[in-house]
Amino acid sequence: MVFLNLGLLVVDEEQRFGVIHKERLKQLRAEIDVLTMTATPIPRTLHMSLVNLRDMSIIETPPQERLPIRTTIREYDDVLIREAILREIDRGGQVFFVHNRVQGIQVLAQKLQRLIPEARIIVGHGQMNEEQLEKVMVGFSNGDYDVLISTTIIENGLDIPNANTIIVNNAAFFGLSQLYQLRGRVGRATQQAYAYFFYGKNAKLTPIQEKRLRAIFEATELGAGFRIAMKDLEIRGAGSLLGAEQSGFMNSVGFDLYCKLLSDAVQELQGKQAEMGAPSTSVDLPIDAYLPDEYIVIAR
Repeated sequence: MVFLNLGLLVVDEEQRFGVIHKERLKQLRAEIDVLTMTATPIPRTLHMSLVNLRDMSIIETPPQERLPIRTTIREYDDVLIREAILREIDRGGQVFFVHNRVQGIQVLAQKLQRLIPEARIIVGHGQMNEEQLEKVMVGFSNGDYDVLISTTIIENGLDIPNANTIIVNNAAFFGLSQLYQLRGRVGRATQQAYAYFFYGKNAKLTPIQEKRLRAIFEATELGAGFRIAMKDLEIRGAGSLLGAEQSGFMNSVGFDLYCKLLSDAVQELQGKQAEMGAPSTSVDLPIDAYLPDEYIVIAR
């Protein structure tokens, strides 16, 4: 691919791109301005912004009349699922049901059909051929079905204002940004929207899974993407600034010093004077030690 005079690269939904893909795009021309857009920046990108390697702007103003999404997290519960789906159907809305396993999705659909016989249910996933999947999505968008059971193909770019309830099965196995993006598929109109994140019955969640679910439950306000991304950075680590790792903790000693040196270098490139703090030294040895009197200056 050859561009005549490429000057600007816009990367939308940046969390779906890897470092290698983004660097390859920037190599299309030696000097290029890059605008990255995302509701939940990956830890590496967010960290680069926080240390002033990249400029960052935040849009915090939600659309008018938009309401925060009511979020529920609990064990898989057939009674609650039936209640949530029937409530949405009764008010004329539609439901997303996310099950991110193609194998077994038809069995789940049959189970839900027996649980809620009055609901019109359709299944859609990425392994369908294009014509079949298009027919499913157009039918759901036109209101021919009440419930769409799908994989994460609905994660980005889908705007169906009439769908105001989303149910995510096995939510503990999703990433934090994925959960936030999935929840953003509902509540896109003026109706109150609901999100249900279920994990397996009697499942023993790992500490990281608990942190992710707690974070998505606590960040329910409008425009919470930046807060979610900060929590993701805290949980997963900042990754590597010079490598391809987009998350992860640095194991080398002196990471705080590295961040300080990096910050000083950025300020120097920007023509700013780096802040010089008074040096402080603390020596803590498990032995008795004495300093000669001539080493100590006593202020008079």
